[in-house]
This record gives sequence, C-alpha cells and structure tokens, in this order.
Amino acid sequence: MGTSVQVTPLSGAYGEGPLCYLLAVDGFRFLLDCGWTDHCDPSLLQPLARVAPTIDAVLLSHPDIMHLGALPYAMKHLGLSAPVYVTEPVFRLGLLTMYDYFLSRWQVADFDLFTLDDIDAAFQNVVRLKYSQNHLLNDKGEGIVIAPHVSGHLLGGTVWKITKDGEDVVYAVDFNHRKERHLNGTALGSFVRPAVLITDAYNALNNQVYKRQQDQDFIDSMVKVLASGGSVLLPVDTAGRVLELLLIMEQYWAQRHLVYPIYFLTNVSTSTVDYVKSFLEWMSDSISKSFEHTRDNAFLLRYVSLIINKEELEKLGDAPKVVLASMASLEVGFSHDIFVEMANEAKNLVLFTEKGQFGTLARMLQVDPPPKAVKVTMGKRIPLVGDELKAYEEEQERIKKEELLKASLSKDEELKASHGSNAKASDPMVVDASSSRKSSNAGSHVGGNVDILIDGFVPSTTSVAPMFPFFENTADWDDFGEVINPDDYMMKQDEMDNNMMLGAGDGMDGKLDEGSARLLLDSAPSKVISNEMTVQVKCSLVYMDFEGRSDGRSVKSVIAHVAPLKLVLVHGSAEATEHLKMHCAKNSDLHVYAPQIEETIDVTSDLCAYKVQLSEKLMSNVISKKLGEHEIAWVDAEVGKVDEKLNLLPPSSTPSAHKSVLVGDLKLADFKQFLANKGLQVEFAGGALRCGEYITVRKIGDSNQKGSTVSQQIVIEGPLCEDYYKIRELLYSQFFLL
Repeated sequence: MGTSVQVTPLSGAYGEGPLCYLLAVDGFRFLLDCGWTDHCDPSLLQPLARVAPTIDAVLLSHPDIMHLGALPYAMKHLGLSAPVYVTEPVFRLGLLTMYDYFLSRWQVADFDLFTLDDIDAAFQNVVRLKYSQNHLLNDKGEGIVIAPHVSGHLLGGTVWKITKDGEDVVYAVDFNHRKERHLNGTALGSFVRPAVLITDAYNALNNQVYKRQQDQDFIDSMVKVLASGGSVLLPVDTAGRVLELLLIMEQYWAQRHLVYPIYFLTNVSTSTVDYVKSFLEWMSDSISKSFEHTRDNAFLLRYVSLIINKEELEKLGDAPKVVLASMASLEVGFSHDIFVEMANEAKNLVLFTEKGQFGTLARMLQVDPPPKAVKVTMGKRIPLVGDELKAYEEEQERIKKEELLKASLSKDEELKASHGSNAKASDPMVVDASSSRKSSNAGSHVGGNVDILIDGFVPSTTSVAPMFPFFENTADWDDFGEVINPDDYMMKQDEMDNNMMLGAGDGMDGKLDEGSARLLLDSAPSKVISNEMTVQVKCSLVYMDFEGRSDGRSVKSVIAHVAPLKLVLVHGSAEATEHLKMHCAKNSDLHVYAPQIEETIDVTSDLCAYKVQLSEKLMSNVISKKLGEHEIAWVDAEVGKVDEKLNLLPPSSTPSAHKSVLVGDLKLADFKQFLANKGLQVEFAGGALRCGEYITVRKIGDSNQKGSTVSQQIVIEGPLCEDYYKIRELLYSQFFLL
C-alpha cells in the first residue's frame, strides 16, 4: 500500500466554525491550523484537548483568529508543545493579531484564558519558511517533506504540501485564484494529481461579481454617505483583508481627489503597517516591480491615518470620516464602541466586507432584514483608587509573603533531603560544593543565601558548616591566558528573535510603536465596569464580499484541474459541503469525503509504493545528462533482493533497444518566442502555433493522465516541405533525447 494518511476534523466541518484538523501521515501527526472564534469558548476545543499532547507538528495557514486564535490557549492549557511551521508574514502578523485581540478583550473584561506572555510563548517555538521551500522533518517525521505555497487569501497565507515517498497531501483552505492589488493568485493550480487534497467548501454556493465594478460600488457607497454628512465604519480584521481595503481606498482617494479623512484604528495599527512595508517580496508581482523601478512602497499610506486610540476621532466630532476598526465581529474592540456611537444616526453607514462569525453581533446585523434594535454590553477598564487600591495592594502584599514563605519552606525541605543522603554530612567542617552551589542559586530568587549564615552568624538547621562555600576555578589556561569558548559570547539567532518578540518583557520597544508599547506594559491596578444597553439601529447596513476567496465556480474548476486522487471537504455550511461533494462525485472520478467533527477517515492511497536502492554495479554503467538542476538517464535493470532490501541490479541478459524518448515540458508560448528569435513568422491561432503559411504546431494532452509526460503529445501539421523539417529540428532541440 501507499503512504498511510488519515484525516480527522477537530473543528470546522459541516459548519463555518474555526479551522482545526488532525492529519496523520505514516503515524506522524500534523495539526492543520488551530483556530478559535471571537467568543473564545473553551468547549469548542474539547476535541483538540483530547489529542493535543500527541501532536508532532503544527502547520498554520493564515494570520487570523479563525486559523491560529487558539494556539496560546492550547499551548498553555491543553498540552500542545509541538513545533509550529509558518511563513514569516504569518508569524509576524499573527502575533500582532493575537495582541490586538487580547487587548480588545482585556480592556472590557477580566480575560484570563491566556496572557501576553502566553502569546509570546506560543510564538517562540516556530520555524519560519519561505514560499516553495522544502523542509525535511527529522526523527519521527524522517522522510516527510513540507513546503508552503501561495494561497492568495491573506499576506503570507499558505497552501501546505506534505510529501512522503513521492505522494503529496495538499492542505488548501481559503485560497484565492484571483490576483489582487497586494497579492498574487494561489499556486494551487500548479499542483497535479496529489494523492489527497484537503480543501474547504466555504464559498461553494457563492459567485463573485466583476471585481472592478465591485471596487467602484464599494467606493461609491462610502462617498454617497460622506457627501451627505455621515460617517462610515468598516469592521475589519487586524492584519488580514484590511490590507487590500487600504490599497483600494488609497487608489480611489487619489483618483477622485477626495479629502474625507480615513482612519485605521487597532491597538497595533502602526506596527502592522510598519511590518507590512517590509514584506514586499511576499506580495504581488506588480508591487515588487514598482518598488524595484521607483522605490515606491505601496504601503506608504498618504490618505490613511494610523491611530491606536479614539482620541483622534473624538477631536473630529460628527465630521464625515471613514474608520476601519477591529474587530470584524463587532463583539469587542474599537469597532464595537464606534458602532454603538454611530448606530442611532440614519446618516451613517456600517459597511461589512466579510461574513460575520456565527453568534456574533456582526452576523446578527447581516441578516435580511436587519434588526431594529440590539442589546450590547459596554465595558471599560478604569484604574483602582482610594480604598479599592489600598485593599488591592494589601492583598498583593499578603500573596507575595505567602509565596516567599512557601518557596523558603520548599527549599529547606529540598536541602534536608539532599544533605541527609550525603555521607560527608557527618563532618561539620566538610562542605559539599555542589549542594552549596545549588542552594546558593536557589536562595538568590528569594532575596539572599539564607541557607548559609543568618541571624548574627548563627548557622541554620540546614547548614552543613559555619563557612561560606568555596568553588575552585577549574578553567583551562594556555600561553596566552585563560582559554575561552567563542560560542559563549555569540548571540544565537533564536535568542535574537526572542529579544525582538512582542510581550510584557524585554525587546518590546524594538517591535511596537510607543503608544502600543505603553498600553501593553501598563500594569497599574484596574477593574472593569460594564453595563448592558439597547442600541437602536438606524444607520445603513451594507455587506460587500471582500473576503478574498475563490467563488464556487472557481473552486470547482481548480479542483477539476488539480485532479487529486482523493478529495476531503471541510469548513463550509452543511448545504455548501453537500453541494460541492455531489458536484465532484458526479462530474469526475474522484473519491470524495466530507467527514464530521472527530470522524477519522482513511484516505491512504491505493497505489503501491516500494523503496529500492540503486546498486553500485548498475550505476557504474549509467551515462546521465544534465536537465536543469537534475541529471537524467535511461536505465534497464532487474529488481532483486540484497540483504533483505530491494535493489535495482544490472539485467541478466542484454536488453532490447528502447524507443527514443523526448524528455521536457515545452510551453508553446516559449516555443513561439524561440521561433521568432530564429527569424520565423509565428502566431497563435485557435490554441495552436501557426508557423508561416503551412505549418501548425499544437499540444495534445490526455486529461485523465495529468502530469504524465508520455500522455502529452506535440503534433506538427503541414506538408513535408523545408519549413516542416526546419521547425521539427528546432522542436527536437527543446527536448532531451534518451
């Protein structure tokens, strides 16, 4: 049998919940994404809790809550400790997204599911990869290669390819085939006949409108409101689809010479854009080429102001403005507060650019017709003062003393146990250096070496002798002095990265702007006050799809082109999942699966794969030719066993001559340019290459054998004339002859 592959959805199956899936490849367990919702309901993570300690590696695809929001909680509470593989933008922007989310929660509630330190810890054990970079796993994952590829949905968004023994498992959720202002289209279309394709049915029932018309309608709807004296609120994510919206608004504001102010408001907005400016190589070709020729960075925003608090907005009062504020769900964050302020004015507009999560305020407002009133909870964190502050400080002092006492007692018990087993403890003048060193180090954490001499040189009960410990210097010396190890004085890359990490520790100021750093470092005692209120919804509510996903028709086309041997559908409503499942089963020979949550399906390939070794005797007679970065050769051999292992051995009899084989993958567009350079008149006509007046070159492929070089044929049509033989010779020159 082929490589063993099992898939188990832990969340996000037959529904639009957060994405989280277990993939086992020959026993090596991958966690594909680790998403959560803005409600942060721990009950959603129960399936993950049952398998988290057994996970060997985590692959994250996108830097948003739905794909990585549960990572800090899982690392802290569920026993997840596996290395995390991401692209650089997913690492940086995902980190900022989690900070923004934590701060949005912390400002309005006593949020204790995870802390800033927990976020730092979750993002420390990461391996950052570049697009198309093959990374070979070690130990238990030996023989498995993972590689990230462009998804086209968010900056750094990833389609993961996992390869074992020549069989590919592709994880491609939330991909976008369209090229956008800041992103190229997905690379999924370049994959051919993977053993397993895991993809989503989220947009299976949706069809997109013409993009340019959609952009114009988007701008027109805002300008109409602004011109009438109203303001526009766009609830957005922290560092995902909002980047495309910023570029759209920058472009149209410049073209139409608009003067209405635009504000991008999150707790980390300035840091987000600063990082995005350095990720140009991860963006679309047009942005990269523009920077190469003009040194003009697309994210040097001229019309958008970056702010991290509402003070700037309050200065404008009721003046017309556009505000892009997090969070997109309207559950918490600046968007929640601004919605409450703007909702009761009919002149204002709330413009949704993505579908809200189930159960959130945004989803409630997107129903047709929208509610006329909604209940919301308004929370605010205020500093403690007066008696409350005094009581808090007394309680903290009491807790601190208890912790010190507990630590001291624990240390004393440890020392008693260690000295009790030491035979030399009977001699009061003999000191165990290792024990003294250990106790000295431990004592330093609680204010001093209280285990040596205390209270006027009266030894404690745990002291072994009335003297200070002495440690002999055992350093090596040579003719030039003490021998040093240069590695002790070099800062490792991991340490440098840790120093640059966001969080409540060192290295903060190098990562965040001053305002955000001050907010994160604020540890003043505080409390949250909240109250429920009913908001009358009089403002206009509009939804436009700017989610950046391929629509249903495109998803079906991409699946048909990739033509996997087995297809696994996840993350989509029950209706969308069943629709796509029926379509693929009816229109192709695919094996289609749509598992429920915690249902394990076996998608092991039906192909038989064997590992064979090339014997030295066989390879000594092989003449290879270089093809790009590889060497190829025709080999006639027999399979035999050597030391219980399969080997390719020289044939026992002389093999018959084989037919000539042309090796290569010719693109007609490249061949057209090649012929033009040779002085021939060529043009495309009806999908074929017309050469001169009489000769036509066309490419014929068998759609049922995609990726097979044998099944692809290049046909030369025309009379046997001088041009025919000349073009045939030039065509042969584009291949290797074996």
